[in-house]
Amino acid sequence: MVYGSFGNLPGLSASKYRSQGIPAGFDLMRYGPDEHPEVLLRFQCGYVWENFRANNLSLADRIVECRECLVLRGEIEDCGNLNYLRDSVGLLTFLLDHGGITVYDPCIFKWWEADDWRKRIFEPADAVPRQHVVLLTSEESDPTLAWFHTRGMRKFGRPELSVHNAPTRHREAVIDLCERLIELQALGGVIDEGQEIRMKSLPAGMTCHHAGDLDDPDFNNVHVEVRWN
Repeated sequence: MVYGSFGNLPGLSASKYRSQGIPAGFDLMRYGPDEHPEVLLRFQCGYVWENFRANNLSLADRIVECRECLVLRGEIEDCGNLNYLRDSVGLLTFLLDHGGITVYDPCIFKWWEADDWRKRIFEPADAVPRQHVVLLTSEESDPTLAWFHTRGMRKFGRPELSVHNAPTRHREAVIDLCERLIELQALGGVIDEGQEIRMKSLPAGMTCHHAGDLDDPDFNNVHVEVRWN
């Protein structure tokens, strides 16, 4: 979602934005005062919004004042490249340059400052997987253990990652593992069922297992559960 005031948009320069426009299988929908204005409020409530507002009141206030938003959404068949993601990034950057003030990515619960989006997502001119994926930490019933889990891998057509019951002493190693697997998958790698984890910083015997479905509210995606031995 891109919030702002857009007027009549000019043509998109494919060379400047490295984009062919709206990817096949996607739609770009416009909402405003006369076209489902309630859509603008959809993500301006709940914990994610309140946490964002507490940390960036200035941008939050500007978002509330917006009377238009553009929503890019779609679902495509599995394919052999990330052209759809490249085209989407370029298109969203074009919209920021022509009236947009922020990009909201509901896959990772993130409101992007326009300059931060350009610097971290567009200017590298690459897939930058770890900028598109968030690694979350949740408490387990045992306070000495944590659950590490990702969101955002669906943009790459890959499963999320989940590591339950991670001891505090292995926190940094589990983060390292997740970051490696994010990069591996986003750049085309596939995690096999039962694949063993081999890292000196983690115990031997950890294995990967596919689980879940696209309707799983924790991920909105399938996932790979990494189990301890």
